[in-house]
Amino acid sequence: MSIQPRKQTQQVLVGNVRVGGGAPIVVQSMTNTDTADVEASTQQIMELAVAGSEIVRVTVNTEEAAKAVPEIVNRLAQKGFSTPIVGDFHFNGHKLLAKYPDCAQTLAKYRINPGNVGKGKARDPQFQQMIELACRYDKPVRIGVNGGSLDQAVLTRLLDENRLLAEPKPLAAITREAIIVSALESAAKAQELGLGKNKITLSCKISNVQELISIYEELSRRCDYALHLGLTEAGMGSKGIVASSAALGVLMQQGIGDTIRVSLTPEPGASRTKEVIVAQEILQTMGFRSFTPMVIACPGCGRTTSDYFQRLAQDIQGFLRDQMPVWKSKYQGVENMEVAVMGCVVNGPGESKNANIGISLPGTGESPVAPVFEDGVKTVTLKGDHIAEEFQALVERYIESHYGAH
Repeated sequence: MSIQPRKQTQQVLVGNVRVGGGAPIVVQSMTNTDTADVEASTQQIMELAVAGSEIVRVTVNTEEAAKAVPEIVNRLAQKGFSTPIVGDFHFNGHKLLAKYPDCAQTLAKYRINPGNVGKGKARDPQFQQMIELACRYDKPVRIGVNGGSLDQAVLTRLLDENRLLAEPKPLAAITREAIIVSALESAAKAQELGLGKNKITLSCKISNVQELISIYEELSRRCDYALHLGLTEAGMGSKGIVASSAALGVLMQQGIGDTIRVSLTPEPGASRTKEVIVAQEILQTMGFRSFTPMVIACPGCGRTTSDYFQRLAQDIQGFLRDQMPVWKSKYQGVENMEVAVMGCVVNGPGESKNANIGISLPGTGESPVAPVFEDGVKTVTLKGDHIAEEFQALVERYIESHYGAH
């Protein structure tokens, strides 16, 4: 199956990053620090940016958080970071943006949840106030609908209409429709208030993979707004990674999606950057973008009773990713390189020949030598106690000779 062409959507400029309109699919993430803690938030944003997050969202839920935003952005600039910062607003965003103009001006984008912008009679004027502030400060807006905080007024209206039908639709279908309608009606209202179509991104997130796919397929059919993809509350560890990969992969294969976030629950004490790495790997393995040299490694079997090749593959992959912040400006195209670290003679030589550079380590009972292949040609055979160090040096030499300035 071939990848379908990307659907043409409106291009939205978020700070210095282009989203939609044929631009490469953008990776974004979100902090989990208290935004009022300037030092911790600045540090985490820098970590996310170095990992590859091209847009970072922060919670703006209190006056202290709103006051902190300009200082955070200022500190980032002092450190050489220009990563666009998006403010995530719920319930009191209209008050915070109005009271703290420095925050409103500093943020690169506002995220508004139609289900949490206000209840009853307060909903429309509070939504209007936020859109008017976005217009005043020339800021784009993401209208982000979440299944868990769906606008109940929209859902109730559609349920009432559904009850009048000769053959009412099931609740799940009406809920999907309510999520889509909430996003589209809010976007239309924003345009009526003066916000340009090229200032609007839509998202409709829920935690069920098949439901998410259905919603975005229909949303994409009905509009040409830039679309942000994400499976909300994806979960922890392999469950979150698999669920996000399945949902986002199916949609992007159809040409749907302009920017993505992988909403992983971090392991206790683990780095927030895991969600960025997973998002990049989804895009790279599907062939949409390249971020870092890819390591090809076999899973191991009875021929590979030693874990040496596994440790070497892990070390090489970590080394390549750690070096990319420096290499991406120094070695043009290095992110497209493939490195093979194989564990025995069955597939080792073949995979190593197909990679830019590869090593075939000896399996159980094989001769204790490791041939290295560069561009399909065996260049050296390593042996002894320093194979790992020698192969890493060969990888560095290959990068310098093939991707360095000529």
